[in-house]
Amino acid sequence: MIKACIFDLDGTLANTLESMAYVANEILEKLKLTPQPVENFKYYSGEGADMLIRRCLKDAGDPELMHYEECRSLYREKFDADPLYKVVPYDGIMETLKELKNRGMKLAVCSNKPHVAAVKVIAQMFDGYFDLVIGQSDAIRRKPAPDGPLKAAQEFGVTPSECMYVGDTKTDMETGNAAKMHTVGVLWGFRDRRELESNGAEVIAEKPQDLLKICEEWKND
Repeated sequence: MIKACIFDLDGTLANTLESMAYVANEILEKLKLTPQPVENFKYYSGEGADMLIRRCLKDAGDPELMHYEECRSLYREKFDADPLYKVVPYDGIMETLKELKNRGMKLAVCSNKPHVAAVKVIAQMFDGYFDLVIGQSDAIRRKPAPDGPLKAAQEFGVTPSECMYVGDTKTDMETGNAAKMHTVGVLWGFRDRRELESNGAEVIAEKPQDLLKICEEWKND
């Protein structure tokens, strides 16, 4: 029986693509490097801000990552100050979260977004829905390490097999499986069905409302 749902943030709860691209490209221009197309950030993201910056810099004309530390510092500074710029929740996600809460489900966020930024986004955009938010920090290894989801399960007093981990990337599928949780890949985010299924998605959700049906199907699992 599913008692808790643990969500990725970027590409799962909220469309942060334009936000990430805007901040990164503003920094690249300042460093006199080449701004990158918004679509590229679908593939730069997923493994934390540090990896996003590395991938972005290489494509922008800095293969040796000479500007890495400066870019990393500026990126975190800008996101910590205003992580909500150009961020929007996906259609149907609010209604789905509300129904999950009504069913008594514990809800958590586990993101590779820096912790301060993740907390701000959830507090301002999804206030009242989530019982726990875990972002990237020195205290918990970033995904695909299962530390974050396992911490959520422990705090909720449930077993991993009673949790559903929901995300939109290869990293999320690896995370959910490493934590031995039911793993759901979503198609409204940054990656496609092939990536999700080939990396261990137990089931695919095409729209947020599908999560309600999936929970019901796993009710007596």
